[in-house]
Amino acid sequence: MIETFQQPLPHGITLSCRAAGERGRPVLMFLHGFPEAAFAWDELLEHFAGQGYRCIAPNLRGYEQSSQPKEVELYRAKYIVQDIAALIALQGAPIECLVAHDWGGASAWNIANRLPQLIRKLAIINSPHPGTFLRELKSNAKQQAASSYMNFLIRPDAEEMLRENDYERLFNFLALKDAEQSWLTEDMKRRYREVWDMSLTGGLNYYRASPLRPPRPDDSAAAAVDVPREHLTVDVPTFVLWAMDDIALPPELIDGLDGYVRNLTLERVPGATHWIVHERPQFVAERLAAFLAH
Repeated sequence: MIETFQQPLPHGITLSCRAAGERGRPVLMFLHGFPEAAFAWDELLEHFAGQGYRCIAPNLRGYEQSSQPKEVELYRAKYIVQDIAALIALQGAPIECLVAHDWGGASAWNIANRLPQLIRKLAIINSPHPGTFLRELKSNAKQQAASSYMNFLIRPDAEEMLRENDYERLFNFLALKDAEQSWLTEDMKRRYREVWDMSLTGGLNYYRASPLRPPRPDDSAAAAVDVPREHLTVDVPTFVLWAMDDIALPPELIDGLDGYVRNLTLERVPGATHWIVHERPQFVAERLAAFLAH
């Protein structure tokens, strides 16, 4: 059974959270991406609660009923990491595993690098490592084209355009190749509408605050970014599950990943898209369980 609560953090941010499982058990924490919200993890929360874990999925800063700062710069990575680190500490760190998808992974990779004492394991689902993502954004025309939507999402009128025709662009983005995908039910659309109605700007501000997007003639973006290698290496045991039909994050992003992650388990999933958590939740649960068992 899913419970919801508001969790104040010591630095003044409050995160709305979804959770399952008894307090005092080993903790799994799940971080969502854009344009999702914490509810996307519900099936996994309930599954792993039944396996003896306490499972928590926060709505990230800017989403749903979590704090929504107005200043774009307050959505930079260091602030999101601060939120998640504080939430983990309140659960009695180290937690058993930090699980992340899409934008949630941007924070998770950073925590694994800079605050490894907070987690025992890391699990990433289609969220690029910052080193490989920066490499591909700088040098690979395929990735630049695949990420071109980022330059749309930073437009000042992006909210207005995304709300047109009952969020048509966003629902097409979720459906990707097939607008009739079985998981995108009317009830699921309702849940997404509720989140977007209250917090669309917060999600877009992640893109506006980040330089990791394709360069343009008037914006050097990723081309001007250099990250020291010591800020990219990960030592905690890491599982990367990669859906191979992700059109925004092509498989080239996992090339060379073992050069950054010393203890890596990588599994490729043919025929699955960026939304694999929605498409195949039981499969994701099985693979994550296998990783946790080692």
